[in-house]
Amino acid sequence: MDQRLSFITLAVAELAASRRFYLDSLGWEPCVDVPGEVLMFQVADKVVLSLWDEEAFAAEVGARPARGAVPPVTLAHNCATRDGVDRVLEQARNAGADPVVAAQEREWGGYSGYFADPDGFRWEVAFNPGDVGQLVLP
Repeated sequence: MDQRLSFITLAVAELAASRRFYLDSLGWEPCVDVPGEVLMFQVADKVVLSLWDEEAFAAEVGARPARGAVPPVTLAHNCATRDGVDRVLEQARNAGADPVVAAQEREWGGYSGYFADPDGFRWEVAFNPGDVGQLVLP
């Protein structure tokens, strides 16, 4: 198996709420849009983020997602500057995101904060001046 990731799929409780958040408020453009079933966004070269209605998810995967706790995964959006982090976190707050953790200097040398989307998925918004942080910038 090649060392790569093609899709990240998140089961969402209310696809319409995800649509309002990602399309209407954040301004994202889907590459696939099947109303009531799935939204897909190309988020990097050859990487797609899929927001899948949890009923369709359960039908294919064979289990319903656990609800009621913070999902044990984070998604990250890296910025080239600390100011970029602040701007993205403000945009997310204006879009209705839960501002989970304010941006702050981190012991690993960067600057980051977190917000939660309508299903509670945690997004880290980070400035990482290290090699890995620079690797993921466009």
